[in-house]
Amino acid sequence: MEIMAFIGILILIIGGIGFLIAAFRTSVLWGLACLLISPVSIIYLVLHWPEAKNPFFLQLAGLSVVLFSGFMGADMPLP
Repeated sequence: MEIMAFIGILILIIGGIGFLIAAFRTSVLWGLACLLISPVSIIYLVLHWPEAKNPFFLQLAGLSVVLFSGFMGADMPLP
């Protein structure tokens, strides 16, 4: 299950980079604000939904893979 968790983390990172790319394509100020100030990302997501929805859904997919692998690994006994 560790491999699944790493794959999920990789998907999360790719989605985050895609989100930053979308923000920088809109404006350098949006990109810097999303990079440096975390709550601005939510505002950007709401205001620029068409540009930000695909990276956002990719991050949700990565998070679900990480959570699924965590739940599956919790049932396994320790060696």
